Amino acid sequence: MRQIPESELIINENGSIFHLHLKPEQIADDILLVGDPGRVDMICNHFDKIEHIVQNREFITKTGFYKGKRITVLATGIGTDNIDIVLNELDALVNIDFKTRIEKEEKRSLNLIRIGTSGGLQEDLDIGSFLMSEISIGFDGLLNWYEGSEKVFDMDMEKKFMSHMNWNPRLTNPYFVKSSEELMQRIGKDIRRGVTISASGFYGPQGRELRLNVQDRQINDKIRNFIYNDKKITNYEMESSALCGLAAMLGHKATTVCLIIANRYAKHFLTGYKNSMEVLVKLIIDRLAE
Repeated sequence: MRQIPESELIINENGSIFHLHLKPEQIADDILLVGDPGRVDMICNHFDKIEHIVQNREFITKTGFYKGKRITVLATGIGTDNIDIVLNELDALVNIDFKTRIEKEEKRSLNLIRIGTSGGLQEDLDIGSFLMSEISIGFDGLLNWYEGSEKVFDMDMEKKFMSHMNWNPRLTNPYFVKSSEELMQRIGKDIRRGVTISASGFYGPQGRELRLNVQDRQINDKIRNFIYNDKKITNYEMESSALCGLAAMLGHKATTVCLIIANRYAKHFLTGYKNSMEVLVKLIIDRLAE
């Protein structure tokens, strides 16, 4: 196996990985990913013991124990570009020997669950409800940069979606990836499943207009009307596609569970959603600890 150069795998002077500032022994097999750094404490306030606290830039990580289960909580910030950093560095921490800079023969698989907020696209998706992303659609183009990514894509769904949308060739090709079925069964026994778009931005890429008009004002109507194998596209967020796609390519398990705080169809928004998020957090960590 090749030795990975210092410029590609950057290890800090203290032996930690470049962006996350984590060392291999500081992460658990079960990792909760959140966009909002403030949500790390919301989750870890339930823990019985905190073992590690590490912060660099927007990346805040705490590893501790909940009902005897070792769990890591990591704030990724917003967007699939940050997920690219987080997933590659988490994988490096468990599957590359930092002393030799060589990939380990025996691989370690992580369970990665994103807990986030999302905007619903279907009329029957109530604000305050929970949704698990069974399939994620990447509007960001991130996975298209990686060789072999087509192996984790649903190419038929992609083809039919692009035809239905009359996809603008100036936009990056969307990609379709599935969450880990094993993890969905473990975490989402009674949570509604959906098809989630990971947008490359919050405003124009999700059809919002402030002072700038979007290039296709009918895009959300067309998205809502797309059906594939009886599945409809249910919601927007900004990270799930890269999370599930990179995890699948690297041999990890991943899924996303979101609190629906907006319904784009009904024009409703849930302003005080902290209590609902607390309920979702407690549900997830209880199921991890079972």
